[in-house]
Amino acid sequence: MRFSYKKLALGVGVVVLAVLVWFVASGEYQKYFFKPTGSNLPTGTSKEEVEQFSDIETIAYGLSIPWTIAELPGGDLLFTERTGSLKRLGIQNQTFEIDGVEHIGEGGLLGLALHPSFSESGHIYLYLTTKTGDSLTNRIERYVYKDDKLSDKQVIIEDIPGANFHDGGYIAFGPDSKLYITTGDAGNEQSAQDTEVLSGKILRLNDDGSIPGDNPFDNAVYSFGHRNPQGLAWDDRGRLWATEHGPSGLDSGNDELNLIKKGANYGWPIIKGQQEREGMLKPIVESGPDETWAPGGVAFYDGALYFAGLRGESLYQAKINNDNSVDLKVHFAGDFGRLRGVFLNSKNLLLISTSNTDGRGSPADEDDRIIRINPAVL
Repeated sequence: MRFSYKKLALGVGVVVLAVLVWFVASGEYQKYFFKPTGSNLPTGTSKEEVEQFSDIETIAYGLSIPWTIAELPGGDLLFTERTGSLKRLGIQNQTFEIDGVEHIGEGGLLGLALHPSFSESGHIYLYLTTKTGDSLTNRIERYVYKDDKLSDKQVIIEDIPGANFHDGGYIAFGPDSKLYITTGDAGNEQSAQDTEVLSGKILRLNDDGSIPGDNPFDNAVYSFGHRNPQGLAWDDRGRLWATEHGPSGLDSGNDELNLIKKGANYGWPIIKGQQEREGMLKPIVESGPDETWAPGGVAFYDGALYFAGLRGESLYQAKINNDNSVDLKVHFAGDFGRLRGVFLNSKNLLLISTSNTDGRGSPADEDDRIIRINPAVL
């Protein structure tokens, strides 16, 4: 029998063709020739595979003013929408409509935090604007989230002054397992200097709403003299940082990044920007009088703070130097529109939310969105 090279070549060709047909039909080729985005993930692509092939990816879209993001054990996300919904995104998707939310102006369903022992307690905390009689107020509610149900609502703190504007609204647990809260001046500038009222402050509570014994004013107030503080984050030395909105209108600008100290006065409305007054602290960095960031959420990673800009439509990176000064970089200027939330997940990837449907932006077809970013590429 003579060996036939033609038959061998034909057989190999048939096998190669069969493999190519399967490769295309199964969608496997997409993993190698396309970066997946939130709307065209190949069927069956795992989260790990997505992160391997995509550094910037939309993971949720068509949202209604998303505000704060948190991560559940296992990697699913919880996030708030200012219009009143708490949503879960991941292997399982859920929506809860939170009773009592008054979505008006800058108010609504805002902050979200998981208890440090969430795996055992199931406790989640929500900051929301509501109506008390004829007035707007803000409060924090605690729920148990277990077995795909939200139950056991308890009010942790209430009667935080509210308004159409300047409601603060971010909440976070610190390294000391205390709950920290940003509250705006609710349009009453002088209240920020009064340590007996809750507006224009950063507050600190035990997880049950009681007052920690080492708080500086024997009440919930931790720092004061704030106009409209926003995001909270702790660096690798355990120090608290906060973003804050400066003046608006014709006097807009002077948005701030502050290093927060217990009992300190940050000056509003007496000083702003680089102005100084004895007994008051000025920001570590601020936007200046000719630029407006309108900063939102903030997260710390690898020696830098990352914070969102609403009016600035950017992600800002503030590298912290040894003398506590920062080097500021700007990313994605105008690429995604208004940015609100910033969260660092368990895989050290940044999650940012847009805020283009809040009445002040120009929504694109997929807005609002949550976008996942690998900070290693910034």
